[in-house]
Amino acid sequence: MNIVVGVSGGIAAYKAAELVRGLEERAHTVEVVMTRSAQEFIRPLTFAALTGRQVITDLFATSSGEATLSSAIEHIAVAQRCECLVVAPATADILARFAQGIASDFLTTLYLAYTGPVVVAPAMNVNMWNHPATRQNLQILLRRGVRMVEPGAGYLACGMAGPGRLAELDQIVAAVEQALMTSHEFDGQTVLITAGPTREPLDPVRYLSNRSSGRMGFALAEEALARGGRVILVCGPVTLEPPARAEIIQVQTAEQMRQAVLERLGEAAIVIKAAAVADFRPLRPQAQKIKKAAGAPSIEFEPTPDILAELGRLKGDRFLVGFAAETENLGEEAIRKLRSKNCDMVVANQVGQAGVGFDAEDNEALVVTAAGEATHFARGSKRQLAAHIFDRIHRLSPVRR
Repeated sequence: MNIVVGVSGGIAAYKAAELVRGLEERAHTVEVVMTRSAQEFIRPLTFAALTGRQVITDLFATSSGEATLSSAIEHIAVAQRCECLVVAPATADILARFAQGIASDFLTTLYLAYTGPVVVAPAMNVNMWNHPATRQNLQILLRRGVRMVEPGAGYLACGMAGPGRLAELDQIVAAVEQALMTSHEFDGQTVLITAGPTREPLDPVRYLSNRSSGRMGFALAEEALARGGRVILVCGPVTLEPPARAEIIQVQTAEQMRQAVLERLGEAAIVIKAAAVADFRPLRPQAQKIKKAAGAPSIEFEPTPDILAELGRLKGDRFLVGFAAETENLGEEAIRKLRSKNCDMVVANQVGQAGVGFDAEDNEALVVTAAGEATHFARGSKRQLAAHIFDRIHRLSPVRR
C-alpha cells in the first residue's frame, strides 16, 4: 500500500522516523511530506534515507529548487497515488488548518485534494490539547471522517504532565492498517440512511417536532462513504453541511420520509433508520394560524406511519438497523424494538443526559443484534459510534459480499 506520512512541527517529529520504519516493515511504500516547522526538528535527509524517496518540503520547488508546472500540481499526483494519509505528529496548528480548509503548504493542500482515509496522531502541550479551539477543530475533523489516534498522557517535553504525548508507534501503525482495511469494505454496496427530525404541521406557522440535529445520521453517512459505500441520505430539516458524495433527499414530514425511503429501498443493501421520526401528527392541521385569543386549542392526533416496521416486513436480504431513543428501560426497549420491527440491529440511546444524544456532539448507546449480542458503547463522538456500528454490520451482514 502507498502511504504518505505527514510530519508537522512538534518535538515529537523525530518519532516519525520510527513510524516510517514500522510501516515499511509491514511492506508499505512510504512517502514523506514535511512542513517547514517540522524541518526545524528533524532533517528531510533522514526520511529520504529511510524511504529511498525524495521528501516533499515545499509546494512548488523541485529537487533543483526551481518551480515548474509539474511541481505546482504535484499535490494532485501524490493524492492520486496515496492510499492512506497519516499525520504524526499532528500539531494544534495543522489540525486547525485541516479543519478550516487552509491550504498554505504542501501538506494542507494535499489534505484538501485527497479523498481517501486520513489518520492523525496529535501531539502538543496539555493546555493546547485541552483548549476549546483544538477540541472544536478535532470534532470537525472527526465528523468528516478523519481517524484520530488519541495522544498518551505523561510528562511532556514542555515540563508539564497530562495528555498530549504522541501515541505509541504501534498504535499509530495499527490505526493506519485498520484505515486501509476498512476503506473498501462496502465497495459496490448502497447504504440507505435516514437522519434528523420530521416536522408535522399544526398550522401554517407551527409544527410538532423534536430536538434531533441529524448529526448521528450524517456521521453514519460519512463512515459509510469512507468505507467505500454509496450513500443515499434521506434527511429531515437540519442545518448541517451535507456529507460530500452522498445523495441527499430532503423531506419534512414522516409521510414524505416514508415515501422517499420506499422509493429507493430497491437500491439498498443496508438500511439504517437513524432519523427521529415524529410518532404522532395532528389529525386535522389548521389552514389558518391558530390565534391565541381563541384560547388553548384542542388538537386531536393520529399515529404517523411506522417506517421501521414496514421496512422490517419488506427487507428481504437487506441488513436493517433501527435506532431507539429512550428515557427508561434501555435494554428491554432495545430488544423489544429489535424483535417487533424485525431488525438485524438496534442502537438504543438513553436520552436526557447532558452532552450526549439529541443535539449533541457525543453519543452513548447500547447496541443489540439479532445474533444475540449486546454491546455498550461508552461516551464518544458520534463518528466513533458510527464506526462501531459499521464494524458490526460488516461482520454480521451476509448481503452482497
